[in-house]
Amino acid sequence: MSNKLLKKFPTIACCGLDCGLCPNYHTKGLSRCPGCFGSDFSNKHPSCSIITCCVKKKHFETCGECDDFPCQKLENWDQADSFISHKKSLSNLREIKKTGLEKFLEQQKKRIEFLEFALNEYNEGRSKSFYCRASALLSISCLESCKKILQQKIKSENIRTIKEKSKIFKVILNKGAKEEKIDLKLKKK
Repeated sequence: MSNKLLKKFPTIACCGLDCGLCPNYHTKGLSRCPGCFGSDFSNKHPSCSIITCCVKKKHFETCGECDDFPCQKLENWDQADSFISHKKSLSNLREIKKTGLEKFLEQQKKRIEFLEFALNEYNEGRSKSFYCRASALLSISCLESCKKILQQKIKSENIRTIKEKSKIFKVILNKGAKEEKIDLKLKKK
C-alpha cells in the first residue's frame, strides 16, 4: 500500500472515533491496532466505506473537514458502541469542523497523555477499557481533577497496591462522570 494513501493522524478516525483512546491502540504485540488507516492498516482492518470516501476519494483526514458532513454514512453513528465508545464520534467531527483538526488534536493529545498515565500507573490488568472510555468521554478538566484527587488520596492514605489504587481511581472517575452526567458504560444495540 502506498504511504500517500495513509492518514497523517491515525489517532482520530475519519468517522470521529478516538483511535488514540482505544484499548486496541494501547495493546502491545501483534494485535495492536495502528489507528485509522495507520501504517499497518491493510493487515488490521476490513474494508471501510468511510475511509474510502474520506481518505481515498476526498483526501481528508476526517469527515469533519468535508462540506457534506454530516452525510448518510454517519447517520446514527454515535448511537451504539463496539469495543470503543462511539458516543463522542460525531461531536468530535463537529469540533473539527468548527475549530479545525490541529486544535482538536491538541485536546486529544491531553486525553492520550491522561490515558497513558492511567495505564502506566493504575492498570491492574483489568482496567484498560474503562480508562480508555473515561479518557474519551470525560472533560479534560474533570480528568485533571480526578488525577489530582487520586494522587492526594493515595498519599494521604498511604495506599500501596496497584489493585487498591485502581479501585480508588475507578471510584473517583465514576464520581466525575456522574457529576458530568456521563455514562462510562458502552452502549450496545
